[in-house]
Amino acid sequence: MTGTEPSAHRIDTSRPHPARVYDWLLGGKDNYPVDEELGRRMLALEPHARHSALNNRWFMHRATRWLTHEAGIRQFLDIGAGIPTEPNLHQIAQTAAPDARIVYVDNDPIVLAHAAALLHGTPEGVTEYVQADVRETRKILDQAGAILDFDRPIALSLVALLHFIADEDGAYDLVGSLVEALPAGSFLALSMITADYDPQNMERAVQSYAAKGVTLVARSHAEVTRFFTGLEVVEPGIVPLPEWHPELAEGERLEGDAPVPLYAGVGFKTS
Repeated sequence: MTGTEPSAHRIDTSRPHPARVYDWLLGGKDNYPVDEELGRRMLALEPHARHSALNNRWFMHRATRWLTHEAGIRQFLDIGAGIPTEPNLHQIAQTAAPDARIVYVDNDPIVLAHAAALLHGTPEGVTEYVQADVRETRKILDQAGAILDFDRPIALSLVALLHFIADEDGAYDLVGSLVEALPAGSFLALSMITADYDPQNMERAVQSYAAKGVTLVARSHAEVTRFFTGLEVVEPGIVPLPEWHPELAEGERLEGDAPVPLYAGVGFKTS
C-alpha cells in the first residue's frame, strides 16, 4: 500500500462524499447516513439514478476489457477509484492479463481503510493505492511513477470523477497535465454526467449536491469532447454510456429504456 493509514477522525461523516454516495447507490455498505440522505434525494429526483450508477460501473468494466484485449494495455492509473466493489478494475484487467499493474487513487480516507483488505491482485501483477486528490497531480504522478513504467503505455481512468471538478477549479487543465505525462500509445477513459437529456432535473440534482457542500457539474457533449483535445477518440466516439461497445457486456441487467445521463469515451494518445 502507498501512503499512511488515516486515523478515524480524518473520515468526515458530517458531509456526503461522492465515493460513498456512489457506494450507497450501488447497494454497498461503506457509507454513512449523510451519504444515504443525498442518495435518496437523488432517487427522488431521478428514479433511475441507481441504474445510472450501475451503467457507469458497467462502462468501466467494458472499457477495461477493451483496453486489455483490443489495445494490449497492461498498466492502469484509476483516479477517483471509489470504494472497492467486485469486480473492480484490477480484477477485470488481471483476468485478461495477470501481469497487469494497477494504481488506484482516491481522496476519501474510507477508501484507503478498505483498500488494504479488498485490493488483492494476482501474484504476477501489482495492485497499489495512492491517497490523493485529483488536484494533486504532481503527487499522483510521482507516487504512481514508483509503480508504473511511464515509458510504456498507460490507461488513465477518470470514470464519473470530473463532474465533481468545476471549470474554475481547473478541470480541463488537470486532465491536460495528466495526459501530458503519459507516453505515446496511452489511453484516456472517461465518463461524465450531462444535462443534455433533462436540463431541469439535472439542475435540481446540482442544487441538491451544492446544498450539501459538494460540487456537481453537468457538461454538454461538446464540453465532454473538449477533455479529449489532442487525443484520437476511438470508436464509437463519445456516446451515452450504454452505447459504448455493448458487445463487451458481461452480466449487465438492463432496466427499461430510460436515458442514462452520462457520456463516455476513450481517447488514444498518438504522440
